[in-house]
Amino acid sequence: MFLGRISSYHHALLLISFLVVSTAISSSLSWGVINVKNKFAGRQRSLFDFKDHDTRRHLSLLAAAVDLPLGGSSRPGGLGLYYAKIGIGTPSKDYYVQVDTGTDLMWVNCIQCKECPTRSSLGIDLTLYNVEDSATGKLVSCDQEFCYEFKGGPLPGCTANLSCTYLEIYGDGSSTAGYFVKDVLLYDRVSGDLKTSSANGSVIFGCGAIQSGNLDSSNEEALDGILGFGKSNSSMISQLASSGKVEKMFAHCLDGVNGGGIFAIGHVVQPKVNMTPLVSNQPHYNVNMTAVQVGHDFLNLTIDLFEQGDQKGTIIDSGTTLAYLPEMIYEQLLSKILSQHPNLKPQTVHDDYTCFQYSESLDEGFPNVTFHFENSLIMKVYPHEYLFAFVSMFSYKNLEPD
Repeated sequence: MFLGRISSYHHALLLISFLVVSTAISSSLSWGVINVKNKFAGRQRSLFDFKDHDTRRHLSLLAAAVDLPLGGSSRPGGLGLYYAKIGIGTPSKDYYVQVDTGTDLMWVNCIQCKECPTRSSLGIDLTLYNVEDSATGKLVSCDQEFCYEFKGGPLPGCTANLSCTYLEIYGDGSSTAGYFVKDVLLYDRVSGDLKTSSANGSVIFGCGAIQSGNLDSSNEEALDGILGFGKSNSSMISQLASSGKVEKMFAHCLDGVNGGGIFAIGHVVQPKVNMTPLVSNQPHYNVNMTAVQVGHDFLNLTIDLFEQGDQKGTIIDSGTTLAYLPEMIYEQLLSKILSQHPNLKPQTVHDDYTCFQYSESLDEGFPNVTFHFENSLIMKVYPHEYLFAFVSMFSYKNLEPD
């Protein structure tokens, strides 16, 4: 989550939508863990960076009534938040990939790629995958079942010696193209005594040979690829589940302040995780939000506010930094929050953001906001988590450094 840090001087606070620290996505004898890091940890980013990232991110997501983030990542090149180090191949080599619940495909940059990034400002070493360097690496041919399913049927002119290729085009025009390979993926497994040990499973993933737009070498915050946690059979979690390595479920707990967190694959026994069901027949991970509470009062909302055509529920997307609400919900929420301070003079900044002057304690001066979900699951957001410190060009001299 993003904190508005308050100095002892007056300055503008920007009211933003709400951010999630941790949430369980769904419901083994053991479960896998992927440690993640935050790309913004220890670095100052403005609200405009986050909004710009989300605008590009939402070009690749279908419209939905509400979009709540879990604090994760997005496409490489899109100011993604979280990335993880995974091992691939035999012998294993390390690859840094963005973890994304909003996409299905796992891919890493490959040795044939001429425009792939070779350096990153994140302080990590980038590695190009070479199937010939791995004793367990194999090319996936176009006549294999995985390719049939991914392509939606047999390919014309396919023969056993032809590779299964892919092309992924994102909403901002960036693209990745290459071919599929199968190799061993290494991850940590947690047993009943909460100790971790190394585990592995064979997965099929994309070998990126041609990158364009924000995915090529012009991206300063580059990573090796993306790890899709989506719902389709081609995602990493679906493949591990189909081979019996894990159950097809995961939870993640992400820290947007200090950076880092974990993705737990499979059934988490301890600590106890509260669950809310997924909305069926939706392309993304959608859940049912049932109410919004401000302090002790509930907003006057109807179920249809959370539906747009065939899209139902609230998208839980690790690639979105802020939370987005329908206008009717947002306006009620804003009005109720500000009603306790009738003397405030809110102003609109940059045609988008509601700002006001305030210098007292946020948590004492404003109400908590609680989101209610199906199965009595609640998520409480405190004022210091939904109010963002904003410094205008006219007031920066009045602020103390944090």
